[in-house]
Amino acid sequence: MYIPTGRSVSRGRLSVARSKDRPPATQAERSRARREQILDAAFHTFTRRGYRDTAVDEIAAAAETSKGGVYFHFPTKEAIFRELVRTTADRLASKVERAVALQTEPIGRADAALRTVLVTFAGHRTMARLLFVDAMGAGRVFNAETNALHDRFAAMIAGYLDEAVEAGTIPPIDTALTGVAWFGAINEVVARWLLIDEPAPLETTYPTLRALLLRSVGVDEARIADDPSLHS
Repeated sequence: MYIPTGRSVSRGRLSVARSKDRPPATQAERSRARREQILDAAFHTFTRRGYRDTAVDEIAAAAETSKGGVYFHFPTKEAIFRELVRTTADRLASKVERAVALQTEPIGRADAALRTVLVTFAGHRTMARLLFVDAMGAGRVFNAETNALHDRFAAMIAGYLDEAVEAGTIPPIDTALTGVAWFGAINEVVARWLLIDEPAPLETTYPTLRALLLRSVGVDEARIADDPSLHS
């Protein structure tokens, strides 16, 4: 999920630690740092107030910059939110790819992808809520963005299932449609978890969801019984 940089801010300027051997930051570096600072401020403001109720003035105040300073980097509040969603997707995809790279067989890759998504959301509930609840509630303007996010992860799942079909681990299936169904199931489980005030840990859904999804593509019961979460 989107991880705030946690960069400290002093009144009216970025607080940048410099050593004697480090040259002063260039204009481009200062601009990038300010942009990240605005994203951090927007993230915290959106998660506290919600997308609809957040004003650009509030983001500017949280970032300790002017409203014009925000607009210099982002033309609209919508543009800020879109950037947060895209950054979230990129970072989640990178985490999934790193976890999958450690697996040597196709179903293990699909399994690792599922587990990584659930564990990542479990550890970043506020960020997951921003993506799953606020993005969906932001209206039609974000439909294309959320659809692209869903398509991206459904396609990743389909790719792992294609490998499993090619290896003979599962029977031939419509992997594109199955990828959509798998991500739809994950989406529903996470969304319900987010809407409960005091939910059980999201990780507790993994064994049941895993078994359900693996059975849906014809994975052997012995393979399903070998739950990796029992060995970690």
